[in-house]
Amino acid sequence: MSALEIFKVKLLLIETATQVCSVAIADEGGVIAERRSTEPNAHSSQLTPFITQLLEACGLRPADIGTVCVSAGPGSYTGLRIGVSTAKGLCYALGIPLLSVPTLQSMAAQYYAQHPGYDGLVCPMIDARRMECYTAFYANTAVDGQRTSVSELRGTQADIIAEGIYDDYLDRGSVTFIGDGAPKCFPLLGSHPNARLDAAFAISAAGLLPVALQKLESGHQEDVAYFEPFYLKDFVAKKSVVRGLR
Repeated sequence: MSALEIFKVKLLLIETATQVCSVAIADEGGVIAERRSTEPNAHSSQLTPFITQLLEACGLRPADIGTVCVSAGPGSYTGLRIGVSTAKGLCYALGIPLLSVPTLQSMAAQYYAQHPGYDGLVCPMIDARRMECYTAFYANTAVDGQRTSVSELRGTQADIIAEGIYDDYLDRGSVTFIGDGAPKCFPLLGSHPNARLDAAFAISAAGLLPVALQKLESGHQEDVAYFEPFYLKDFVAKKSVVRGLR
């Protein structure tokens, strides 16, 4: 019996940590519907319409959502603020639990779920500008032979990518690099024979589900009033480049 069967809920999943805006609804059978856009800087205009569209497409009302799970970061400061504030607003208004999943962990869980035969490591990479990326390393541990469960080998860091930086992990076996930071950094990593790039990987709210189910089963939830995204780096305001603004 799954966590969603136990708790009799529909789960709303929100992913806004990168340029991708993605929303999904899951039930006991898994993800049943999703909306996703790669339009840059459009999270504020797309997120709530996506939620409305999904509810209508599934024949659901807001009151049918039993739990909201949001991608917790690191990633885009603005994207995280939009996703988390929307999730908290829904949870507060509906009186339902809030879950969060680290963004890199959800990316790794999504990759393993999509590639069940892959037994190497996964390194999700989120572009943090210049040659810096948010990264972590994960291995897959199967639970009951079916469900994806990722084990963190190295926690999230902001790395300045240089040749040889990950040789300790690459020397152990295959490492697949995914995420929007991977293509720009792979020229420095790809000389190692165990390095793999999956440029086709696309982050999705569906990737939150495996970890969200584990948190539902354990009874873990966030404090709706005080939960904040994991930014990792401090926000630095820049001078506006829009003409007429100072």
